[in-house]
Amino acid sequence: MSYTFSMGEEQVQSVGDKSTCKLYSGMALAFCGNENDINAYNVDYGVLNNGCFVDALNLVPHVFLLFITFPILFIGWGSQSSKVQIHHNTWLHFPGHNMRWILTFSLLFVHVCEFAEGIVSNKMMTTNHLHLFMPAFMGFIAATTSVVYYHNIETSNFPKLLLVLFIYWVLAFITKTIKLWKFAEYSVGPQHLRFCITALLVILYGLLMAVEINVIRVRKYVFFANPQKVKPPEDLQDLGVRFLQPFVNLLSKATYWWMNPLIMGAHKRPIELKKIGKLPIAMRALTNYLRLKDAYEDQRTAEDPDRAPSIWRSMYRAFGRPILLSSTFRYLADLLGFAGPLCISGIVKCLESENKTTVSKDIYFGVHFMSSTELLQNSSVLAVLLFLALILQRTFLQASYYVTIETGINSRGALLAMIYNKILRLSTSNMSMGEVTLGQINNLVAIETNQLMWFLFLCPNLWAMPVQIVMGVILLYYLLGSSALVGASIIVLLAPVQYLIATKLADTQKITLEHSTDRLKTTSEILKGIKLLKLYAWENIFCDSVEGTRAKELTSLKTFAFYTSLSIFMNAAIPIAAVLVTFVMHHCINETGPSSSEAFAALALFHILVTPLFLLSTVVRFAVKALISVQKLGEFLQSDEIGDDSWRNGDMPVPFEAGKKHMGTTKAINRKQPIRYQMDSYEQPTRRQLRPSETEDVAVKVINGCFTWGSNLSTLSDINISIPTSQLTMIVGQVGCGKSSLLLAMLGEMQSMDGKVFWSNKNRYSVAYAAQKSWLLNATVEENITFGSPFNKQRYKTVIDACSLQPDIDLLPFGDQTEIGERGINLSGGQRQRICVARALYQNTNIVFLDDPFSALDIHLSDHLMQEGILKFLQDDKRTVVLVTHKLQYLIHADWIIAMKDGSVLREGTLKDIQTHDIELYDHWKTLMNRQDHGLEKDVQQDSQTTLERKTLRRAFYSREAKLDDEDEEEEEEEEEDDNLSTATIRRSKIPWKVCWCYMSSGGFLMVFLMVSSKLLKHSVIVAIDYWLAFWTSSKTSQSRPDFTNVTVTNDTSSQPTLAPDGSYYLPVFIALCAAGIALCLITSLTVEFLGLSAATNLHHNLLNKIIHAPIRFFDITPLGQILNRFSADTNIIDQHIPPTLESLTRSTLLCLTAIGVISSITPIFLIALVPLAVAFYFIQKYFRVASKDLQDLDDSTQLPLLCHFSETAEGLTTIRAFRHEARFKQRMLELTDTNNTAYLFLSAANRWLEVRTDYLGAVIVLTAAGASIWSSLYGLPSSGGLVGLGLTYALTVTNYLNWVVRNLADLEVQMAAVKKVNSFLGTESENYEGSMDTSQVPENWPRNGEIKIQDLCVRYDPMLKPVLKHVNAFIQPGQKVGICGRTGSGKSSLSLAFFNMVDIFEGKIVIDGIDICKLPLHTLRSRLSIILQDPVLFSGSIRFNLDPEKSCTDDRLWEALEIAQLKNMVKALPGGLDAVVTEGGENFSVGQRQLFCLARAFVRKSSILIMDEATASIDMATENILQKVVMTAFADRTVVTIAHRVSSILDAEQVMVFSSGILVESDSASNLLKQEESLFSVLRFSLGQRNIFCLCLHRVHTILTADLVIVMKRGNIMESDKPETLLEQEDGMFASFVKADM
Repeated sequence: MSYTFSMGEEQVQSVGDKSTCKLYSGMALAFCGNENDINAYNVDYGVLNNGCFVDALNLVPHVFLLFITFPILFIGWGSQSSKVQIHHNTWLHFPGHNMRWILTFSLLFVHVCEFAEGIVSNKMMTTNHLHLFMPAFMGFIAATTSVVYYHNIETSNFPKLLLVLFIYWVLAFITKTIKLWKFAEYSVGPQHLRFCITALLVILYGLLMAVEINVIRVRKYVFFANPQKVKPPEDLQDLGVRFLQPFVNLLSKATYWWMNPLIMGAHKRPIELKKIGKLPIAMRALTNYLRLKDAYEDQRTAEDPDRAPSIWRSMYRAFGRPILLSSTFRYLADLLGFAGPLCISGIVKCLESENKTTVSKDIYFGVHFMSSTELLQNSSVLAVLLFLALILQRTFLQASYYVTIETGINSRGALLAMIYNKILRLSTSNMSMGEVTLGQINNLVAIETNQLMWFLFLCPNLWAMPVQIVMGVILLYYLLGSSALVGASIIVLLAPVQYLIATKLADTQKITLEHSTDRLKTTSEILKGIKLLKLYAWENIFCDSVEGTRAKELTSLKTFAFYTSLSIFMNAAIPIAAVLVTFVMHHCINETGPSSSEAFAALALFHILVTPLFLLSTVVRFAVKALISVQKLGEFLQSDEIGDDSWRNGDMPVPFEAGKKHMGTTKAINRKQPIRYQMDSYEQPTRRQLRPSETEDVAVKVINGCFTWGSNLSTLSDINISIPTSQLTMIVGQVGCGKSSLLLAMLGEMQSMDGKVFWSNKNRYSVAYAAQKSWLLNATVEENITFGSPFNKQRYKTVIDACSLQPDIDLLPFGDQTEIGERGINLSGGQRQRICVARALYQNTNIVFLDDPFSALDIHLSDHLMQEGILKFLQDDKRTVVLVTHKLQYLIHADWIIAMKDGSVLREGTLKDIQTHDIELYDHWKTLMNRQDHGLEKDVQQDSQTTLERKTLRRAFYSREAKLDDEDEEEEEEEEEDDNLSTATIRRSKIPWKVCWCYMSSGGFLMVFLMVSSKLLKHSVIVAIDYWLAFWTSSKTSQSRPDFTNVTVTNDTSSQPTLAPDGSYYLPVFIALCAAGIALCLITSLTVEFLGLSAATNLHHNLLNKIIHAPIRFFDITPLGQILNRFSADTNIIDQHIPPTLESLTRSTLLCLTAIGVISSITPIFLIALVPLAVAFYFIQKYFRVASKDLQDLDDSTQLPLLCHFSETAEGLTTIRAFRHEARFKQRMLELTDTNNTAYLFLSAANRWLEVRTDYLGAVIVLTAAGASIWSSLYGLPSSGGLVGLGLTYALTVTNYLNWVVRNLADLEVQMAAVKKVNSFLGTESENYEGSMDTSQVPENWPRNGEIKIQDLCVRYDPMLKPVLKHVNAFIQPGQKVGICGRTGSGKSSLSLAFFNMVDIFEGKIVIDGIDICKLPLHTLRSRLSIILQDPVLFSGSIRFNLDPEKSCTDDRLWEALEIAQLKNMVKALPGGLDAVVTEGGENFSVGQRQLFCLARAFVRKSSILIMDEATASIDMATENILQKVVMTAFADRTVVTIAHRVSSILDAEQVMVFSSGILVESDSASNLLKQEESLFSVLRFSLGQRNIFCLCLHRVHTILTADLVIVMKRGNIMESDKPETLLEQEDGMFASFVKADM
């Protein structure tokens, strides 16, 4: 046997054993081939010189690995060896983990190339040579197995089994090296592809071998005596950490595989906060805060300590690395993006020149060796390369997005912690002087940090886009020459226009927001005063005022819609314009159209180019905003801080241990960091210093104190005081004399200009403080009172009783577990104040500071609090109490008194000292006490303020519960429909088509028709443009290729045009189609936006009308906040969010559908592959939509508590600092930030999960489309290169738009909830405004006399509720003055509403002047009667508007009404007179003045019937007397019905009606009823008198000298009890001493 090897074109000659050849010649497949002239199995020249044997040798390592690993993998094992509980599959603890995965992926790619090269080479041979591709195939399987095996070994912690892999890498390295050595020996060099592939494999196997050696070196699991022991990281031991992206392997990282259980699980059960768990330590706000703080503080140098550090530099140092990593991913993704157009060009070229391919014949070892370029001329190889490039590009792109988003979220968390830390140290004067406002802080938290976060999200675009643009232009030039530059220049030139549109959009949005705020303000006022509007029949007037504001808002919304449509139009039309210009130029320059391969590659490139230019405007806008935000943040971080506590106790430096008092509760400790990164370094407040105590009986001492609020003017001067320990100290003085300032100065809130504050040893940080302005947390009542202290049931109950909170708590729906505060229940001022005092009492501190705790309390509560809370509870505990008060009657209880005047101490001492040494001051106090007692008389006559507050609260809850019951019923109904979990699941994943249709129909059917038809037409024209381009380019190619058929069969065209030789036939049609496409782009973008605008207009109009004309019961049972939400958040979504989402959804859906249609029409075989792809897509979107909605809800619901925490901290800064609870509040802020960040990160990861999957689906569509085209051309099916290019270009667009379809669908689903909510209100029944009588039948002057007959009247609020008035019969004569009284809930107010037909009169009737009111149109009835309500209601506007919104009265009549109401002089003094401004709610007038305006309003109407519903409840005695006098004179000849809660106010009435439980029990004149001792009226009168006496008993001693019995009490105990004269005889007695003091 002999072999001769020769180079080049010569054939290999061999003389072989014929019998051997014959033996194998019958085999179609032979490992070494079976050519007749070659004996492939000859080994005469040495075994290694036989190429086939060397290839067979390469199979050995792969077979060895599979043989060893498969049994181990199939036997399987748990993770018994790792004893700690960890997340299985996520403990990646072998060194070089990521490197191994990257190398393995590279290995797989090289094996694919090797396999492709083998297959193509094999085709060149006359028989099949399995050894050319078999080792590559086995190598691919072995590499896959190696990584699966490694992953299992790693997660199960069995390092010894890695030895198998080490042996495999060594064997593979050796065999491949032998192959490479043989190639080199026979002069096979880098010009041959197989040589390059083998060299790469040698390198990869060598590197993997090195990785394996490194694992042995570090872990010492073999060849070493002591293997290394490892422990899982803290995060993985904590099973609460569910965000696993940082811990999973590279494949799971890239595909978000770890998210599968969460997203699939959401379909069965909603995702809750518990399910998403905690963040890993490295992502927590604390970790990032410390990183940013270090970077910030490091910039402060010793030479220039005051220099403001740069936030940009700090952020770069703290977060620069991930941004660089993200940018690298982005560059790789962008460069891989250009593989698409180039591969399309290559595939089309290959298919067009399939018949003319020239192949060089390089034969070595008896087989063909090809060059690199030859492989890239194979269309199948290009198709696979295109697929791999797309997969990689999308993976890198999503990785880039994820890293920037994670960095953005981390930086936001760090900035929030920085801002919060600063807030806690802000100087109080900054807040009080308005240098830093609450609004500014809220803006920093809600807007500026988010602007910075968004900038970081978009940051990599800044440097990636220029590269993308330059690369795109270069490739276009390479494809089409100079004509491409003209097209590209159009895109570049239009970029500034897009930026201009973007800025205009931002400006318009601002204006819209202003109008929207005005509209909301007006709507809110209307809803608050809806009862009055209905009673006065003014609904339509106010409805029109809202519509007027809405019209302005709609005008700016129209502008907004126009600019939005322009922006969408630019985005859609620019590529068409660029393509048009390019191809027209190309035709002019070259006098022919481009070839198919050039045309469709250029088309794909133009689509790539448009994206960065469209994004450019957004990125630039965000960059500008980020610069402004950083400037604001910088200014805030440099603002003044409160001084530390060192000045209080001399100048001893604070010992370091002082900072270690509170260990943080979170064990957020980074093991790698030094000890300073522990929680206690999160800037604990320095405590008040220890001081050698001079006198333990002094708690606080101020020496030569001079304090200021920031200006150089001192607020307090020459302060020398001592607060005695365990005693009650009272600070008194006039308003504004500095009492509160003194408390704050002692607490260190004021800036000290001179002097020192000393705290005794045990009191140094044991202070409780109740501020003058009550401050509540957004938490339960219990949490507000305990305020972080341990719960002690007995103590808690005592405090609740001392502050009289139990009756109020009983009214709350969930007792003391009800949430109060900004987001909770609105409590009245008094209730809020008592909770704050309860908080101070509950704390087990040595000192209690109370700043005017009685200011919002009535007399009964003040007394109770003083006796039970301060004198009994605090004093019994021997606590030091400092009380600021105006209630001088309590001075007798004080152990020490500090009297202040004009910012300095006037007098200090006991009451006796002052009585002895400063008689003038003592007399002044006595005078003031007498005045207070006069106020007291009035106070005790009326239902106490507290009773009213509780009544309001009860009403609020009664209505709320009714509403909740309704909602529960609805839910129960739904549950009955959906019995089991599966149907509920189906409901969660259903798209709300019904609501969508409702929204569309609100826009008007014409607009819907226009939108649908223009959209379909636009996409048809775009397809036509591309089809035409395909025919044009194919015609050119087919002319240059005579062997190619001229006939093109497609589904769209029945007959093909005759080909024109110069393409002049194609050009005009192409221009016309492009022009039509551009025009339709504009029309569609306009129709969608204006359809949205039309829908928004109609929905708001209908909602407003429905709400305003709803019965009053609707407002009783629907919380105001809920109604306002429909007008604010929901209307905003309908106005601004739904139209763009709808546009994007329809556009991306139609693009995907047209793409699939085009591909199917070109290669119908594609439809077979489409079925499994469609099924996969259906399940992906189904799972994602449900999970996305849940995560979106979680993100929204966790954001609000965070923002509220910031604003409530800023409001209660002095309280938090006084209590020394900074650390607890910081901890809470960190928890809230982390919770919100967790939700946001999961939402972002879910979006990446979706995008990776849809992108991979898109890549599969491209692969199948390319495969189908190649298959069709191979089997001779008629298809032109142009159509193949068209199909592939469309397939590429699918990858871009598939995820947008799902994302927009999910967004639209969330946004449609707003439409659903608005719709639920549109179903509200309106009041029946018509009536059975026509307006013309009612006399113009009705009611003329004011005669009222009530016949067998039964009234209820709702058909479902019990009657509130039962069979009432009464007769009121014309001009009679009638009083109606009864206990709370007896039906008094219900009768007043019945006069106006505001309630359901289901039996009986009310006849006024001969007409049954139920027959009258509502507007007529209500406009002819007058009413004054208990709560005075004024609207913002002018005085004229408030008196006469109908503009029907003359000025003289208005002045007359004001004169009667005693307001004329006051109004005349105002600037503008009748046109003087009334602020929202009439806040610029006192309550009494507001009530008088309401009286004037009633008089303007001049009705013969006036109803006063508890009209004097909220005004003082003097105003009430005026009001009663006015009513008696001005309404002398009219019927007046007074509903009274003070019996004294109706003692002069001609007729009194007494109600009890809805029944009229007594009706007669007041004098007659009082004569009957058993009458209910007498009982009511008597009980009031009793209370009067009791209250007086407490305070003015000399007024009860004539009483039959006197009881003297102290601290809850009866000290004396006898006749006054007997007690006076005992000179040492308490009563006698009181009388002396009082005289």
